[in-house]
Amino acid sequence: MLLISFLVSACVHPPAQLADGPFVDADPVRARAPDACGQRVRWGGSIVSVEPRTSETCFEVVERPLDAVARPRDTDESGGRFIACAPGFYDPVVYEKGREITVVGVVDAPATGTIGEYEYQFARLKAERVYLWSKRSPYPPDVHVINPWGWTPYWGTFGRPYFPYWW
Repeated sequence: MLLISFLVSACVHPPAQLADGPFVDADPVRARAPDACGQRVRWGGSIVSVEPRTSETCFEVVERPLDAVARPRDTDESGGRFIACAPGFYDPVVYEKGREITVVGVVDAPATGTIGEYEYQFARLKAERVYLWSKRSPYPPDVHVINPWGWTPYWGTFGRPYFPYWW
């Protein structure tokens, strides 16, 4: 089993658009430093807002650490917020609030903005690539009621009683 899991994990790669590194290991907090401009990074997180402009679209994103395939992990950890501006038009209906994206780009000078009434200094990226992840599919709501550990070893019990039907 260990060998099989090792072989399967060796096949895990980020999507091709996100794989062409190298990338600097810096989060949005460290990227606000003056010496960070020009560094190439790969960040991801959840979209807070999308603002189409005349020649670019800017995304405000709550950063989250990336997993092995460069997808934002489903966690409360965050390195702050950042703004990523990509050339062209990205539809705010498709890139809606809460969706997960991964951005490859170059760190630019920080931007000052507000979150509510709080003044915040955002790390800023000139985005080369913006990758929109598919929505995560949640477990059916009855899984945790029937069996708090998820799947059962019995055939056909997902969504059915915890014990096999002949018991």
